[in-house]
Amino acid sequence: MHNIFFDKSQLKHVGKNVIIGKTVRIRQPENVSIDDNSIIDDFTYISSSATIGKHCHVASNVSITGGKGKLIVGDYSTISSHCSIHCASSDYRKCSMELPSIDECDRFGGTIQNISIGSYVTVGAHSCILPGSDIPEGVAFGAYTLVAKSHTLLPYHLYVGHNCRDLGKREGQELIENFKNRK
Repeated sequence: MHNIFFDKSQLKHVGKNVIIGKTVRIRQPENVSIDDNSIIDDFTYISSSATIGKHCHVASNVSITGGKGKLIVGDYSTISSHCSIHCASSDYRKCSMELPSIDECDRFGGTIQNISIGSYVTVGAHSCILPGSDIPEGVAFGAYTLVAKSHTLLPYHLYVGHNCRDLGKREGQELIENFKNRK
């Protein structure tokens, strides 16, 4: 399928059997790698560097922003519809001028930090992930969860809400372990 916004050959790396919707917009394709068997659905927007692992799914209307920041996603992870992932953001307590529409020499303030999403992670619809977040393997977020760098997340736990409340360990971790052992 032909993409209307960029040529797939411009991507840093495209694995086997990758599906990218024809309305996906990637601003810096030379800084984006998508590994084998991953899918990025239509109307997704990526303006930062990104490395997306094997067998991942980025659903429709996901926004991954952050200019010079980078998103790293492990294998077998999913980012559900309407999520926003921000590798850069304003610091709202301080005045700043870090807009991409301003000459780089005139910019100040804000924060740019990489985001890491481990393998086997599920990010629920409409969730928001802020700069510097480090999400360990097997974590799941319910819809509309706000994830910040300040949150300490435990592997294979379920988190929900604007305060990223821990609802405890997810059931079925042994199923993932069995799956990993078969691969």
